[in-house]
Amino acid sequence: MLIRQPIVAGRFYDGDGAALAAQVRAWLEAGQNSPTAGQPGRQPAGEAAQGRLWGVMLPHAGHIYCAHVLAATLAGLHLPPRLVILCPNHTGRGHPLGVWPDGAWRTPLGSVSVDDRLAAALVQSGAGFAPDRSSHLGEHSIEVLLPFLQLAAVEGLQITPICVGTQNAAALSAAGMGLAQILAHCPAGETLVIVSSDMNHFDDEAHTLAKDKLALARALAADPHGLLQTVQQENISMCGAGPLALALFAAQQAGKPNLQLCAHDTSASVSGDRSHTVGYAGLRLYLADDVGRP
Repeated sequence: MLIRQPIVAGRFYDGDGAALAAQVRAWLEAGQNSPTAGQPGRQPAGEAAQGRLWGVMLPHAGHIYCAHVLAATLAGLHLPPRLVILCPNHTGRGHPLGVWPDGAWRTPLGSVSVDDRLAAALVQSGAGFAPDRSSHLGEHSIEVLLPFLQLAAVEGLQITPICVGTQNAAALSAAGMGLAQILAHCPAGETLVIVSSDMNHFDDEAHTLAKDKLALARALAADPHGLLQTVQQENISMCGAGPLALALFAAQQAGKPNLQLCAHDTSASVSGDRSHTVGYAGLRLYLADDVGRP
């Protein structure tokens, strides 16, 4: 049984457990009280929500840059005990749909167990998933989220980490169908899908906001094919387009997706550099009905 050790503690977030816990709690508290004005694309997280919460998309940059978006998206939520986390593959290593199969992931706040039964079910589903640690070992985009998830979830948290290294629509559609079928047999309210993604990278702020708007429009329309096409055609460097498309394909199998934008900002809000920015967005995904649940 392998313990996945943190690789960006002390760089992307505080490596001291007590300090990190205090920071994350403060951000979560501020997220519940933050105004909706003054942030690009921001709207109240729960406004016009319909159906049950099925998933969220969260950014994975250094906490100093994106924690306010993370917190605004998670504010007021009590996460269930089982989280399926879909992240991009920045390293190019490993399987294109790599599932960490067992063991635990460690952060300065402690260890989180891997849901080995759900991981095995995905691998055995025939939907393209494979047991693979190499895609995760050098990948930061789940680790950065874990301190927030650890403090926002109920006790006994288990995760199923999946590293998505493809933007092939057919592969993602098949994987989404497989994921939906597995989740349909999980007790209602026990499992939530987490998508880890930043938005456009390294353009000036005006271009980043414009590109983010195009990608978010397809996401908010619950259009995975359109999202993948738009990202490719418009040269949008949204690293988690594949993971989000997979989630959208799965949500379409499970019910009628209803996505809401909780927060949207750029790195310029912290760095002051508007010539070289990264976009961050937080989404909540609700299902209006559960057509995929037996």
